[in-house]
Amino acid sequence: MNIEEKPTFDTPFEWIGGEERVQALVERFYDLMDLELNYAELRVVHGSVLDDARQKLFWFLCGWLGGPQHYSDRFGHPRLKARHMPFKVGVVERDQWLACMDQAMTETGVPVALRERLNKSFFQTADWMRNQAEAQKMPNFSES
Repeated sequence: MNIEEKPTFDTPFEWIGGEERVQALVERFYDLMDLELNYAELRVVHGSVLDDARQKLFWFLCGWLGGPQHYSDRFGHPRLKARHMPFKVGVVERDQWLACMDQAMTETGVPVALRERLNKSFFQTADWMRNQAEAQKMPNFSES
């Protein structure tokens, strides 16, 4: 983003459009998770009912984006990694979460510049939250 393209908003929360738009984003995110086979492994991690997850992600994103601190007011510091330890979070789940969120942002009309900025932040957070060791393949050394 160039200086000329700097948004006139103080926070990503304002830029996205406030609580109503965050709620729409969260609803679309979990609807996609339910509907799209591409997010099957991610969906399994969330259990059979998504209502609690929807509410908590909405509360969290509002504060994370610079808006009302709904999540922290109810639960204290998010402690994301600790709260997700009981769940499998590997590369597959990370990548499906990121793809699902990107699709939800696209479909709910999040501005491209904001979407790009959020995708970078989401990736850093999601990658840090991984709690599954990924198998490393030994390189195939050819005999000379």
